[in-house]
Amino acid sequence: MRKIFVTGIGTDVGKTVVSAILTEALEADYWKPIQAGDLENSDSIKVRNLISNSKTVIHPEGIKLSQPMSPHVAAAIDNVKVKLTDFVVPQTDNNLIIEGAGGLMVPLNETNLLVDLISELNVEVVLVSQNYLGSINHTLLSLEILKSRGIKLLGVIFNGDENIETEKYILDYSGLKCLGRVKQHQTINAATVLSYKFQFSAVLSS
Repeated sequence: MRKIFVTGIGTDVGKTVVSAILTEALEADYWKPIQAGDLENSDSIKVRNLISNSKTVIHPEGIKLSQPMSPHVAAAIDNVKVKLTDFVVPQTDNNLIIEGAGGLMVPLNETNLLVDLISELNVEVVLVSQNYLGSINHTLLSLEILKSRGIKLLGVIFNGDENIETEKYILDYSGLKCLGRVKQHQTINAATVLSYKFQFSAVLSS
């Protein structure tokens, strides 16, 4: 069974929506290793509300922190010690979508970053990119970090408005595959997510 880690080039680039789409596309399970803040409307809750299939299991978050801050700060406020060995991948016979927190260089503690967790979990990665001024730099830096750690990259998903020249440069320079695009939607709901199911199930199965 596949374990796919969804990470992004920064915060608020669409990781949760993409995670919901991939979860629906594969009818996979979903797991958020660390949730910092927004516990009453966590990413796990959002994904649960965005999927339609009955096969998916939403697994409990690995670590829940009360404050919407960088995990290392939120953990200190909650008097929680975060260690890579604390994160145990849920046991399942299904495919598993794992959603990260922020970008790759987000600190989990004084010495470990999110990318260290990805390496520890030994998973495949999908990188979510969004077009804005500076996104080429942020995307290529993220890809370089992943490659330098020997992490398997499935490809890039672009979220939001299209920018042909930006996307062409990123893909040409990196040699990576564009797995697809999630359009800019005024409202994201279960029907929106379901509309992408067959597009991404075909891509991930190929």
